[in-house]
Amino acid sequence: MATKQGMCKNCGSLVMFDDRDELCECVFCNCVFPSEEAVKILDNPEGYEFKNEKFEKQEGAAKHYYSNPVMPDLVEKAVQRDMVSKSQTNSVKLKANEFEISPNDVKAPKKLVIGMAAGAAALVAIVVAIALPIYLSRKSLTDAITTDIDSIFTASGITTNYDYKQFNIHGISCQYVKIGLSDGISDDDAKNLYSNYSKLRTDKRGNDSGDVEMYIYTPDTIYFITKDGVNKDVQPALEIIEPTEESK
Repeated sequence: MATKQGMCKNCGSLVMFDDRDELCECVFCNCVFPSEEAVKILDNPEGYEFKNEKFEKQEGAAKHYYSNPVMPDLVEKAVQRDMVSKSQTNSVKLKANEFEISPNDVKAPKKLVIGMAAGAAALVAIVVAIALPIYLSRKSLTDAITTDIDSIFTASGITTNYDYKQFNIHGISCQYVKIGLSDGISDDDAKNLYSNYSKLRTDKRGNDSGDVEMYIYTPDTIYFITKDGVNKDVQPALEIIEPTEESK
């Protein structure tokens, strides 16, 4: 047996039929006609006029077409098998179908899940082990410097009201500091503040890396000081906000 192709003489659709069958049938318009004629029309469709008439499907009549499903509906079959399996009251199990997909096929193996969880936990532990000591060391150093921060002002002879001395210390080794003053200062005072803070940081830290960067803000000037020198930038007067009771 061989499958042949032709063209429907009524609607022009492709028809497939058994080469042993003298008649062929169009599955689209239900037209039944000689198989030989369908082959001839397929060879030369340009010279044929298709009438597109309506034909009723004859119930119970022999079919004259060939159909071959390309792929069965695996999902629908899997659902049907699952329903049958649940309805059974005995312990007889259905034979596994190698083409069906079960939840176990897509579920990660237990060992893999445990391994991934353990790996993630180990990674978090490593990050914490590295970051926590750095954070605690920085916090301890910041607290120690903040406790004695008054000394860098008194040693420099700055008499500005304490309520208007504002400072911010940051960086892993407290190497960055910003100071806000309500009054102007001289260049020498600015250098002394930098020197006094560097000494205080060295005393509390135990070593001097020499990488301190300091900004000093006054009503009319901004100083940027590093170990390489002083950079003075004149700016419009800065508004000094008197701290509230909550910020003291």
